[in-house]
Amino acid sequence: MSLFHNFKNTNIHYTDEGSGSAVILFHGFLEDSSMWNTLIPELTKKNRVITIDLLGHGKTGSLGYFHTMEDMANSVKAVLKHLGLRKYTFIGHSMGGYVALAFAKLYPESIKGLCLLNSTYEADDIERKALRARANKMVQNNYENMVMMSFANLFSAESKLKYKDAFNAALEVALKTPVQGYMAANEGMRIREDLSDFFANATFKKTVLLGKKDTILDANAILKFTQKHTIETHVFSEGHMSHIENSKKFITEIVQFIEKK
Repeated sequence: MSLFHNFKNTNIHYTDEGSGSAVILFHGFLEDSSMWNTLIPELTKKNRVITIDLLGHGKTGSLGYFHTMEDMANSVKAVLKHLGLRKYTFIGHSMGGYVALAFAKLYPESIKGLCLLNSTYEADDIERKALRARANKMVQNNYENMVMMSFANLFSAESKLKYKDAFNAALEVALKTPVQGYMAANEGMRIREDLSDFFANATFKKTVLLGKKDTILDANAILKFTQKHTIETHVFSEGHMSHIENSKKFITEIVQFIEKK
């Protein structure tokens, strides 16, 4: 069921299903809460599952042309406070992981566990910052091609063919993201802070799920970091879109993480 909560005169769209411990699902850039459709039935067997369309995505409006990860986190906080929830487990895909980490730093006492799915605790490097700034200029004049290019980069050539239907469905969602939502999120990601130390030292339950062929993240570097800090990590065989490319293993790992004491 689609529900809405007002935050700073903007409607935040969310869903709320099941009962038990609260699990909050954060989608990535150019995605919406529908990305979790295959996971929700598994999680609601034992948990209360809330999905939230982040600012400028899905059915949620924008605050402006600049959404920091903290802005997004506070919009989520408003929904969770409205629902009367105080402790929760977070699963964040890509940008959703950045938002989950920003939330965890703002409200660490609320976090039972945090899973970074194809995501990182690091800030953008200089090259990535420049790419985002350039994309925000280009998207104003050639939006559809920029979205298609941004989204296509998330998949390997093989995955686009192997998961053609899922790729096309996800691309359709991406193309519905408004220009304002694209620009605001992209700028927020560009200037986000590095939370490596925070994540390494956090005492809540945590895990990192990676794709071996991810073209966005350096899986080997992340694996070295997580091994150094004894953070539970699993590397899937494919790329950045584990919920599509490694769907069965992705579900298994997340269910096990949530159930782990």
